[in-house]
Amino acid sequence: MGTFADLIHELGMLAHTPRSGLPFLGSGRQSVAEHSHRMACIALLLARRCGQPVDEARLLKLCLFHDLPEARTGDQNYVHRKYIAVDGGRLRADLAAASPIGPELVALIEEFERGQSLEAQLARDADQIELLALLREQADLGNPRADAWMDSCLLRIRTAAGQALAAEVRATPADEWWFHDKHDAHWVHGKG
Repeated sequence: MGTFADLIHELGMLAHTPRSGLPFLGSGRQSVAEHSHRMACIALLLARRCGQPVDEARLLKLCLFHDLPEARTGDQNYVHRKYIAVDGGRLRADLAAASPIGPELVALIEEFERGQSLEAQLARDADQIELLALLREQADLGNPRADAWMDSCLLRIRTAAGQALAAEVRATPADEWWFHDKHDAHWVHGKG
């Protein structure tokens, strides 16, 4: 049986694991850990907007651990998944034995993958909205492929709360949060 220290070090590997689909886009860089952090934040926002009771602790666990297997397998993008089969049984068995909470982590990963609970549906939508935000950033920087990728990303969002938030993210320039008042004295004269 592994230890909590082993799990901490394994989680650290996600900061060194790149999102593998971005080379196909032609721009952008992000680690799996960066993705999981923003995804968890998005999921909490979705929980507050969905209009139903949500187990926020469970939702956040789903987001934080859904990509833990990628510390062992790397990030398998949509092209890789067409040709490479991961030994899921062995992966789950190894993850279950890797830490004192291994069986709980495997159950969370399986719940995320099934996508049946409300929390799993929100987590899966948050996963796509996080990608959508990254694509919006790349579109704003001039990547001509990002719009088509955003279109397909939007098709994977299932909940009403997710669809509404995704529409907002797609319509809002990535710099709007800090540069919305372009005529402010700070931007015009360099003073606050």
